[in-house]
Amino acid sequence: MARFVYSMQSILNIKQKTESQTKMEFAMAQAELNKQLDILDEYVRRKAQYLQEAEDLRNAESLKIQDILDNQYATAQIDVMIKAQSQVVQQYESQVEKVRVKLTRNIQERKMQEVLRDRAFAEFLEEQKQEEYKENDQRTSFTYGQRQREDN
Repeated sequence: MARFVYSMQSILNIKQKTESQTKMEFAMAQAELNKQLDILDEYVRRKAQYLQEAEDLRNAESLKIQDILDNQYATAQIDVMIKAQSQVVQQYESQVEKVRVKLTRNIQERKMQEVLRDRAFAEFLEEQKQEEYKENDQRTSFTYGQRQREDN
């Protein structure tokens, strides 16, 4: 029996490599986004601490004006840092989205190539089946012809 050879196997291999590279790129982008989100979460947690400290300073028996002012300054600064970090997170989210779209496209292209390969293999099997039918028909005809000659 003949061996199946997909003529566009090299293209399928390239699509598979491209997809795996894009998966790695996506994983790296997602990891960086997670890192930036962790930084943002840390800022939010620190702001909550500053707000709790401000509450404690205002409820203390003796008001320490300088401590309250320092706390207000720190709270304002952390607000600026949170805003800046939120913008950084948005940039990384858009980058992750771009890579995700690219990955989706690469997966679709690979799957399309696999479908083409499967169709080509199905055609190959059908051709092999037809060849086998022809061969069997020829054998049967030959055998029948031989018997006819022997009987005469």
